[in-house]
Amino acid sequence: MKPTALSRTEIPGVPVRRGKVRDVYDLGDRLVIVATDRISAFDWVLPTAIPGKGRLLTQMSLFWFHKLAVRNHLIGTDVRAMGPEFAERSEQLQGRTMLVRKAEVVPFECVVRGYLAGSGWKEYRESQTVCGIKLPPALREAQQLPEPIFTPASKAETGHDENVSFEFMADKVGRELAAELRDRSLDIYNRAARHATDRGLILADTKLEWGRLADGTVILIDEVLTPDSSRYWPSDEYRPGSAPPSFDKQFVRDWLEGTKWDKQSQPPALPAEIVKKTAAKYQEAFDRLTVSER
Repeated sequence: MKPTALSRTEIPGVPVRRGKVRDVYDLGDRLVIVATDRISAFDWVLPTAIPGKGRLLTQMSLFWFHKLAVRNHLIGTDVRAMGPEFAERSEQLQGRTMLVRKAEVVPFECVVRGYLAGSGWKEYRESQTVCGIKLPPALREAQQLPEPIFTPASKAETGHDENVSFEFMADKVGRELAAELRDRSLDIYNRAARHATDRGLILADTKLEWGRLADGTVILIDEVLTPDSSRYWPSDEYRPGSAPPSFDKQFVRDWLEGTKWDKQSQPPALPAEIVKKTAAKYQEAFDRLTVSER
């Protein structure tokens, strides 16, 4: 029996905000975050979901929350403790749902790059910089940087986040907080990259989100080090000078690029084979990073 995809959740009477992947329910002083199986590409949510994706993303975040031992927003994962409206739907929600603390979100994505890829590679080709950081000349696509760099991005409600300099971020949130987030983000990246290396993977880059509790305590929020927020490459297929295969939406992006879709209108539905390959990539990333430690 094929697993069914969960594209949307409905909890009557509970205020909800829907992101590209997550449905976030507001319980007052707490939030319930449900990772659906939606998938986005080129800033569009696609009409076809990837079965099991939301559960894998949630379980990977839980793995990293435990392994990193950094104070974070997680309260629990027992759907029955989230209220009767959620308990009634426990079969649908279990494994993909987190009860979390509410926090004031710091309005910047805290991006750490260890390799030159994506928007960083595009900027480097134009100016030999990434977010204002001057890099050595003659670097190639996907090349490892001399050391990981912190390259924040402003959070956009719609469309792409915009890469900004550390100075810009410091001006907006204060230098002390910006420096703390930079140092803590670099620490998380370095520890996660070592773990990935041990599992035959390269963690090319990641983006983290942070929030502040009412008493000013800074905590890690949202998803952590999943294929939706991080670029993982297989070590044995890594060759500087070209983009290595990654454990995320690569099959989806490649297929869409080969269609006549103009990226300005509703995207087409995904073929079954692309859905299957994409689901398998998410599962492989999860297995390689976590299975032997569970």
